[in-house]
Amino acid sequence: MTYIVIDNCIRCKYMDCVEVCPVDCFYEGENMLVIHPDECIDCGVCEPECPADAIRPDTEPGLEKWLQINTEYADKWPNITVKRDSPADAKEMDGVENKYEKYFSPEPGQGD
Repeated sequence: MTYIVIDNCIRCKYMDCVEVCPVDCFYEGENMLVIHPDECIDCGVCEPECPADAIRPDTEPGLEKWLQINTEYADKWPNITVKRDSPADAKEMDGVENKYEKYFSPEPGQGD
């Protein structure tokens, strides 16, 4: 099992999770984070830290697409270990449906 980031992170990107991760397995895209599944130690400390409830164990049904997205982009995006400010519209974007189809960006973030 590993933890993965799902669609509600898109355009919320709160980053509370990166500060508690003991193995620094978060990677930053332009408008979301992902977890590198091969680096995650399954400790689960990040899951309750996410204000957008966007971190899940990959054992939940229906998350295969998100496991693939986390795996792919963790290899492309820079590592992030320090929390920065969330987007200005993060609260308004929390809970918006179909975020992947509407807002996902494959572009990398700035990382550390």
